[in-house]
Amino acid sequence: MSGALAYNDYEFYEPHEIINGKIYMMSSPSVNHIRINSDIDTIFKNYLNGKTCEAFINPNVYFSNEDHFIPDEIIVCNPEIIGENSINGAPDLVVEILSKSTAKNDKTEKLFKYGKYGVKEYWIVNPWDKSVEVYLLKNGELKIDNVYQLLTEREFNDLTKLQKSIITSEIKVSIYDDFIVKLEDIFRRVK
Repeated sequence: MSGALAYNDYEFYEPHEIINGKIYMMSSPSVNHIRINSDIDTIFKNYLNGKTCEAFINPNVYFSNEDHFIPDEIIVCNPEIIGENSINGAPDLVVEILSKSTAKNDKTEKLFKYGKYGVKEYWIVNPWDKSVEVYLLKNGELKIDNVYQLLTEREFNDLTKLQKSIITSEIKVSIYDDFIVKLEDIFRRVK
């Protein structure tokens, strides 16, 4: 996103988000961003095949006239919010992959808004340090649940025994009891 404009200043045909009534143009994603997005989409769609919930890549999500986002990936379990051209309400899970131009909004305004509108689980994926911050909805707010980071073999070997026992490289998705995502599958093609 390159900057904010007043909502009624222009009519846009390029991808954009609206946060608090301000328009933010979407920049082209990096190759690593696309790789991560594609792999998360594949993981989600493979798991959800034949289940009630559905995964969407880069959907238009409308919460209000003031808040319209295009997250990288979502899971929706309520078919009533799935419209012909958009998702109209809170997805159950939202994934945002950080870009240099979007990181601030993803970690502040959108984190707050996703909680306000009732998103149950929010992932912030960092391609640079190969980490995923997972937030869960508690009392109407998204609260940090855990931070997962893919370590190199050397980084892992440098940890103490206690540190090694705490580190996990698998994310348990909260909306299903048996839905586990491995970090290595998310970041396998990141260079």
